[in-house]
Amino acid sequence: MSAQKQGQNASPLRLGIAGLGTVGTGTVKIIQKHAALLALRAGRPIAITAVSARDRMKNRDVDLSGYGWEEDARALALREDVDVFVELIGGDEGIAREAVTAALRAGKDVVTANKALLAIHGQELAELAEANGRVIRFEAAVAGGIPVIKAMTESLAGNEIRRVMGVMNGTCNYILTRMESAGLPYETVFEEARQLGYLEADPTLDVGGIDASHKLAILAAIAFGTRPSFDAVEIEGIERVSIDDIRRAADMGYRIKLLGVAQMTGRGLEQRMSPCLVPADSPLGQLQGGTNMVVIEGDSVGQIVLRGPGAGEGPTASAVMSDVVEIARGVRMPSFGQPATALASPQPARTAVPAAYYIRLQLTDKPGALAKVATVLGDSGISIDRMRQYGHSRSEGVAPVLIVTHKTTPEAIDHAIEALPRTGVIAGEPVELRIEEV
Repeated sequence: MSAQKQGQNASPLRLGIAGLGTVGTGTVKIIQKHAALLALRAGRPIAITAVSARDRMKNRDVDLSGYGWEEDARALALREDVDVFVELIGGDEGIAREAVTAALRAGKDVVTANKALLAIHGQELAELAEANGRVIRFEAAVAGGIPVIKAMTESLAGNEIRRVMGVMNGTCNYILTRMESAGLPYETVFEEARQLGYLEADPTLDVGGIDASHKLAILAAIAFGTRPSFDAVEIEGIERVSIDDIRRAADMGYRIKLLGVAQMTGRGLEQRMSPCLVPADSPLGQLQGGTNMVVIEGDSVGQIVLRGPGAGEGPTASAVMSDVVEIARGVRMPSFGQPATALASPQPARTAVPAAYYIRLQLTDKPGALAKVATVLGDSGISIDRMRQYGHSRSEGVAPVLIVTHKTTPEAIDHAIEALPRTGVIAGEPVELRIEEV
């Protein structure tokens, strides 16, 4: 049967959409605008039956008059005229978790953009979905409009994934690139981002690296066949990155990014989210503004680079609809690419892969100060690749010194950073950032 006849004759796939914020209204708009096209592509019509949100009277710039309304998302999840429950509320607990659980138990498929829910409760929900013969799909939960979930579960299914890394929070990337382009300090750009509405209600979700770490935990589970393990992610945000670091890194041919990296080693699963230096001419180094990028390395395909908008009404709603259309076509697959009961419990491992490091020090004006620093590094097993000293501040009696090391271990760096203040020639706390090969 042709796709056109299927679209004309098949029963509609009926959606219940919970949450009518930016992504929810964007999803409604796509369905209203492209109803005929979606029916042709999905092989059946896609229709909204009912919606749910906290404030029914709010002006959302979209016509909702033709849909049923539920005050409680849990009631929406249980409606008999809903086939797919679309959860766009957010949050890892409370109504979002309860409504998704209710929908799966009631025999509904689920589409969600909720990365926190999946990173923390993904295993439980995946097992519940599969036990009830349902699916839970979440393309919109990671990197907005970039189709990274489908790339990993489908297009790269024939690969053993070696490493996944990327810039997964557009707000952090905006702050860091804005600091560099405008020469502004972190505090100024942070406030600018707040005024523009780029920050979450709790800004630490963005700048503290938590939002991006939720996404990394999901990708790591798919990549390595493990249960999502958000609690095992090593997390450091961008709060301590200064304009001096931005400038000094640029002098050395690098840019600073909040970079997520996951890889399986002989010791276990390494997952870290932290500010890193990357070569300025690399794909990640050239990434500007609020754009996201995910780099996937497979044993057969080599390196794949996916770049695109990581948030926003249109891109994220586009990702929601990709899952809806997949369900309408009858595609059924395990949530994390393989049966949830087959996912291994990962052994968390702290990153031990050697790398070069950037170290910035405020060196006091004392005889032999630089020699003492070199001795500490040498005693820690660290050799210096490059070193620069910048303008001396006579009033403060200090001079900024920048060191780029040869490859060394995180343990060696930790030992050196702990020992340096005891030399008596360092003002303030030294700053160290990993230099990632990309």
